[in-house]
Amino acid sequence: MCGIAGVLGHPDAAVLQRMNRLQQHRGPDENDVWHDEHVGFAHARLSILDLQSSQQPMTGVEGAVVILNGEIYNHRDLRAKHSGYPFQTAGDTEAVLAVHHAARQRATGDLSAKDHAAWLSTLDGMYAIALWHPASQELILARDPMGIKPLSRTMVDDSLMFASEVKAFRADERYVPELDELAMAARLVWEYPLDGTTLLKGVHQVRPGTVERWGLNGDHQPVLLDVADIERQVLDPSPTWDPTANAADLLESFVSGVQQRLMADVPVGIVLSGGLDSSLVAAVAHEAAERAGQPVPECWTVAESEDNPDWQAAEVVASHHDLVHHQHLLEASAFEKRLPKLAWHGEDADVTVMFFHPLFEHMANHVKVGLCGQGADELHAGYPRYGALADHGQVLKQRMNALPAHLNAALLNGGLPREEGWYGHAHDPETITGDLQTMLNFELEHGQLSNFQLRLVDRHSMAHSLEVRVPFLGSDHRAASYALPAEWKRGAGREEKAALRQAADLTRLPKDIVRRPKLPAGRATSPSMLEQFLNDRRSQTEELLEHYGQWAPVLKGQEELALGLGLFESLHLREDGHHRTSHSIDDLIAEVISP
Repeated sequence: MCGIAGVLGHPDAAVLQRMNRLQQHRGPDENDVWHDEHVGFAHARLSILDLQSSQQPMTGVEGAVVILNGEIYNHRDLRAKHSGYPFQTAGDTEAVLAVHHAARQRATGDLSAKDHAAWLSTLDGMYAIALWHPASQELILARDPMGIKPLSRTMVDDSLMFASEVKAFRADERYVPELDELAMAARLVWEYPLDGTTLLKGVHQVRPGTVERWGLNGDHQPVLLDVADIERQVLDPSPTWDPTANAADLLESFVSGVQQRLMADVPVGIVLSGGLDSSLVAAVAHEAAERAGQPVPECWTVAESEDNPDWQAAEVVASHHDLVHHQHLLEASAFEKRLPKLAWHGEDADVTVMFFHPLFEHMANHVKVGLCGQGADELHAGYPRYGALADHGQVLKQRMNALPAHLNAALLNGGLPREEGWYGHAHDPETITGDLQTMLNFELEHGQLSNFQLRLVDRHSMAHSLEVRVPFLGSDHRAASYALPAEWKRGAGREEKAALRQAADLTRLPKDIVRRPKLPAGRATSPSMLEQFLNDRRSQTEELLEHYGQWAPVLKGQEELALGLGLFESLHLREDGHHRTSHSIDDLIAEVISP
């Protein structure tokens, strides 16, 4: 796990070093840079595997150079398959070089993006990869199928810059961030950025499950040569599903994912909220640890009080499964003290998920790796909106109609250019919310998972140098969930996530935990503190709504985002945001609304 960054076209060592410093929180153990006349790589390492070796950037045979953020869980199998490669380390990064080298050896000419996708598809893990092959003068950028690990890019004059976090682009003084109004409009309608957009103009994500092949033209300027899919997410429901026959297989697909994600040479812990998803991780922890030959993970919970339902449910789960349980109450001033750092690290307008910071901070004092329950709601239709698609479609339509006319037209009528990070030419809520399968596929492929849930976990855990893994998104469990009929996710007469709860019934989880309804994580963890904070900030919110006049109509019902927008503007659109995260919310907002 780490922070990666780089430049294609006129690399500057000083810029690479500054990119590392801006992402130092992602990898405090080691950092290094490498460059030749065409490309430069920067790497800040959080050591998880092969602690004494596997430094990056890593050079392989024929001079190929790679930087990797993430984990390749099947790296030992890949090493065995490519045993003829002259391995120098015991880590997973070198397995990437070995598989790439084997693909080169089989090829009769240069590899296309489709050829790269073929060897990348053998990697089972979460990853963002940049690999430079000097003989062919090509750079590949690739991202895991679910987008668990981030990778964004932008053009700055005649250079392509790429990084784990968009804040790293401030390392080049030529880069001047600007708000992308169309991306912001979509984010305010859908509650998450769509497709490969970010909130910054000209800054786009490498699409999850794709590989991009870049080169240099005759003027030594970066050009995108071609792009190919490694894997797309497509639901493929079976006509029937029988819990008596199939629930055990569904559970096994999850246990194997937990087992796989215990791979580490450092301590591993569990994020335990008390909800079904994280409780399932805890419920299978002993079995998965025994299979993996690893210690049983300990658990961490935060909440605003000991009377909080999540706090109490987590206590029951940990006690019932004989797990060491670390509990921390949120300090009364948590929102006031922590929101500026939350806004800086989050790279979005979130304000309700403040609990992530103290949770991951406490965990990082004891472990380097955490397991969480993210992804289950997208795979198993856990969010309340999935049970009321018509109502949700109306909310989205109302927000869409509240946008300025030109932004509404662009989102609805085909004005979304692919070169600006859009995967489709239009996003019409009425079409997307027409049925459950369409909605689930949209949210898997267009941003709810990668741009919201996984972004939150990645940015806020890595803010404290903690790697968090997502066992629900293991390849076996994904395949099993995609095959479930819709009625076993959220069907008439059945509970939400019905098949998953049937699988959970096969564990030792108490039945009241298995049957707990879905609650929104941020508001469930600190409801009173959040309500008090927003009440105290009401007049400031009104000032911000006036300041963001064109967005005020679409912010109706989600007014707290005005605070998030103010903090985003102050920290990400103005200079030296990373130096001002210790400033008060009042000071940061004053910079925005003062004439």
